[in-house]
Amino acid sequence: MSRPQRPLRADYRAFTTITTRWSDNDIYGHVNNSVYYFWFDTAVNEYLIKAGALDIHAGETIGLVVETGCAYFAPTAFPDTIHAGIRVDHIGTSSVRYGVGLFRNDDDEAAAAGHFTHVYVGRDSRRPVALPEALRTALEAIRS
Repeated sequence: MSRPQRPLRADYRAFTTITTRWSDNDIYGHVNNSVYYFWFDTAVNEYLIKAGALDIHAGETIGLVVETGCAYFAPTAFPDTIHAGIRVDHIGTSSVRYGVGLFRNDDDEAAAAGHFTHVYVGRDSRRPVALPEALRTALEAIRS
């Protein structure tokens, strides 16, 4: 298996700033790998909410995570500021695959990069549904 290339900030279309917390650090003095997945989720959902494409409380359509992955290139630690860059790598009928890059402070190269796939389903039925137009518009705006 070949090592993925370390992405740059310019590879992403939208950014969310995340402040690390003291509790994010593990016994080894850096942010635990599991926290990175929280950051992926935060960046994607913050973008969708701000774009008016996701109503987490009353929307008829919700996104369920069906796949994630991450490559780690450099450590992060409290009190770093993380800039989470996102882009859309693929749009399907009811799914979307996001690319996510995590950048430490002012670094131009990602500390970590991965992907995050949502399948959009009916809130009540939990069955796949076609992407609503507002969501599709928000996704197209950050498509790579």
